[in-house]
Amino acid sequence: MSRVCELTGKKAMVGNNVSHAMNKTKRTFDVNLIKKRFYIPEEDKWVTLKVSTSALKTINKIGISAAIKDAKSKGFLKK
Repeated sequence: MSRVCELTGKKAMVGNNVSHAMNKTKRTFDVNLIKKRFYIPEEDKWVTLKVSTSALKTINKIGISAAIKDAKSKGFLKK
């Protein structure tokens, strides 16, 4: 599985390493992902998701059910 957040769709960006002499080489900026289990009380089941830390803050704020509903409406979550 690729390193993509399942709730927000965030994935790696491409940029440059820049040396003191201004030499540029390609590099990737990876997403800060965490594999975490969440309990959904409406469905009475546990779900394991690979989410970014910013999505984790959103889940803490609005709740897992609302975050999953939002991700499904945006097309990031297929389940």
